[in-house]
This record gives sequence, structure tokens and C-alpha cells, in this order.
Amino acid sequence: MAQPFDYFVIFAEMRTGSNFLEENVNAYPGLKCWGEVFNPGFIGKSQQKEMLGISMLERESDPTALLQKLCKSTEGLAGFRFFHDHDPRILDHVLHDPKCAKIILTRNPLDSYVSRKIAGVTGQWRLGDLKDAKSAKVTFDKREFQTMLDELKAFQIFLQRQLQMSGQTAFYINYEDIQDVEVLNGLARFLGVTAERNKTSQKTKVQNPSRLEDKVLNYADMMSDLSSVDHFNLSSTPNFEPRRKPAVPTYVAAAETSLLYMPVRGGPEAAVAEWMSALDKVDPEALQHGFSQKTLRQWKRQHKGHRSFTVISHPAQRLHRVFCDYILNISGKTYGEIRETLRATYKLPLPAAEPTESYTRDQHREAFLKFAGFVQGNLNGQTSVRVDGTWASQSEVIKGFADFSLPDIVIREESLAEDLSHLAASLGIKPALLKDEPEDAPYTLAEIYDAEVEEAVKAAYQRDYMMFGFKPWGQ
Repeated sequence: MAQPFDYFVIFAEMRTGSNFLEENVNAYPGLKCWGEVFNPGFIGKSQQKEMLGISMLERESDPTALLQKLCKSTEGLAGFRFFHDHDPRILDHVLHDPKCAKIILTRNPLDSYVSRKIAGVTGQWRLGDLKDAKSAKVTFDKREFQTMLDELKAFQIFLQRQLQMSGQTAFYINYEDIQDVEVLNGLARFLGVTAERNKTSQKTKVQNPSRLEDKVLNYADMMSDLSSVDHFNLSSTPNFEPRRKPAVPTYVAAAETSLLYMPVRGGPEAAVAEWMSALDKVDPEALQHGFSQKTLRQWKRQHKGHRSFTVISHPAQRLHRVFCDYILNISGKTYGEIRETLRATYKLPLPAAEPTESYTRDQHREAFLKFAGFVQGNLNGQTSVRVDGTWASQSEVIKGFADFSLPDIVIREESLAEDLSHLAASLGIKPALLKDEPEDAPYTLAEIYDAEVEEAVKAAYQRDYMMFGFKPWGQ
């Protein structure tokens, strides 16, 4: 039967038991883990600068050459240990290679942190016998621990997402599992080895088996500090909104000035476009539209010193503008099918055709409140209607920009005139007059706004309120 994998990688971190796991893996016939092969400071193990005739300089030039040499030089399956700060080129290579077996070793982060601190004090990173054991008490530092925890979580989330996107799976093993020979036998079977063992390797010993309170000088302070660490992400805002693409075709470049507008749809797009055309004293039709990523790169190369910007709006102001322009009023912009779905399925009290004088302010307020409720469900994946860019979360839109290029400046609509003047001045050109965005019709937001409206919008855009610090509209 063909082997399922060509080689393997153990994803781990310092003080997670990776030496002990490597030792146990190497006890199986046909498996050979070569250590931290792609550690920037050495090859395989501390102080080692060469492996299999390949120097660190040669590894730097072509890391995959060393990986290939490992596989060819191993009778059976070769592997190595990889930490988050090792060569990222190899990380990218193995994550995209389904013939590489992924093993993910984890440990309680607090235990790892304390163990690392003790090893730093004693200088003992591996223990072979109790008679050589060194011990020390260390001081817990909340900021230091939080930094380590954030790095660890970020790397674990990255690994999980990459494996999910490529349809791969990994063998997860915890620090305590390394003592369980049945789990180790399961790991060997995962790697295609049928031989089993009846006991674990005993060469490497647990270095600091005592309780945390016996190892930490400020244990009481540590317990108090840990109470403020959000281990379960309880403060996070759930986000089920689809990821957005950069939407490069919607970008707008000035006719002559080296200025690029990256619109967040639903913002003051018409007013900004008029302002950009006024900079070069041309009609708005002269602005450059319809970029592809290729043509936008060409524009950037041709316009040295270019600047780019986007504009965010208060969610209530933006959502009401979108409601009036794309849902309520009948025009070339109207989303006809969505409008009818909102009327028939979501019971928005919208007139069948263009609103007339009989369409009251109270009707408008009720329709907008129901639209806000629809958008909340829509962004959370609870409707069959697409998440349109005109009402997508502004934070998600800007994250989408990052897949191509982030704007230099994020401007808030309430300070748009002042900030655009500063932007023009930074390019050495005379600022143009910014005209007001047309008022929403048939009713403005001010005519229907109250605490209930604010809460409905906030419920739909919790992430935007949190990320951008929005206060209630008008404040």
C-alpha cells in the first residue's frame, strides 16, 4: 500500500514538549524527525550550523533544497519541528503540500510561559536525569504573557484556516498526550507506520513537575492578572459576514492629479467624485473608472507620489442613504428584485411604485427600522439575499481592500471637507470646494431618527461601532 505522506512537520512552540515528542517519534521504525531544521539561528539543534552537507548560507538561499535532502537521506519518513518564527518560506511550502503530514502539538499556554521563564533563568532547556535538575522561581509578567498568548493564538488560527481552505487535516496532540503510548501509536498509524510500542521513551524528563504556585513568586498577583485575560474571546463580536474582495473596478482616479478614491459603497460617493473632478477643472465623466488590478498597478507606477483614500460614514447615515437610493425610490440604481423580496417576504411597508405624498413619515420610519432588522440578519447569514456592498460592514469592506492595497487615509464623512483640503494640500494642489451630498428623500434621517432607530442600526453594525468608535448619530 502506498504511503499517505512523503514527509511530516510537527508544529509546536518553545516549551510545549516538542523535544520529548520528537524523541518518541524517532523510536518508531521508519520515522526520523531532524529537529528544528528551519530555525533561523541554527540547523536542527542549538549551535549546529550544517546538516547533510548543507550550510546555513545555502539553506538561506534555497530552503527547499535542504528539505529534499532530508527526504532522500531518510530511510522511511523524514520530518522536522517548526515554530511560528521559523522560515516562512517553508511554512508556505508545507501548508500547500497535501503530501506533507501535519502534526500540531499544543500545551497549556501558562505552563509553557512559566516553563520558558524558568529555563531562561536556569539555562536548562532539556533534562535527562533528575540529578541534573535545576529549579528556580520566576515572576509573572502580564504584558509579556499576553504578548506570547496573542502570538500563539494568531499562529494556531492561521494554521487552522490554511488547512481548512486547502481541505487538509492535521493530527492534534497535547503535551500530556505524549505520555500516552496509545496516542503515540495512533500518531504512528497516521504517518503510515503499523509497528506499535508498549511504552514511551524515557530519555527526556519533565523538568518542572511542581505546582504553579511553587514556581511563581507573585502567584496571587498572577491569578488576579489572569482574571482580566479573555481566554474564551467573550468580548469578541461574532462575525458571519462573507469576506469581501478588493472591488478594484469601483476605484476612482482623478483625471490628472495623482489621487485615488477607494469608495466604501453607500458613502458620499457623488460629492467626492465632484470634488475630485473640480481639482483638475474637468467634468466628473473625465475621472478614471473601471480599473483591473493590472491597470491599477500600471496607474500607480505612472503616478509617482500618488495618494489614496476612502471615506467611512456613520452607520445610521449610510444605511438610510442606501435605503432611500437603492430600495425605496425607483431609479436606475434600484435593486428591483431585492425591493420586491423585502416587500413580499420581509413585510417592509414599501409602496409598490415610486413613493407619493401618501407615503407618510411614520411609514418611512417603520420601513427603515424593518430594513435595519433585515440587514442585521443578512450580515449574519440568515437570509437568502446577497450581502450587497452598499450595506456591507465598512470594516469588512476595508479588510477587503487589504487583499490588494490599503488606502493611505481613512476619512470620516463628518470631517470630509476639512480632511480633503488637507489631502489636496499634501499633494501641492489648491483644494476644491466640496459640495453637499444630496439630501435623502422623501424623508431625511433627521426626520425619523430617535433612540430606537439608533439601536436598530447599532444591532446590525456592532462590529463597525466597535472598530471605528461610532457614537450615536449627531453626537
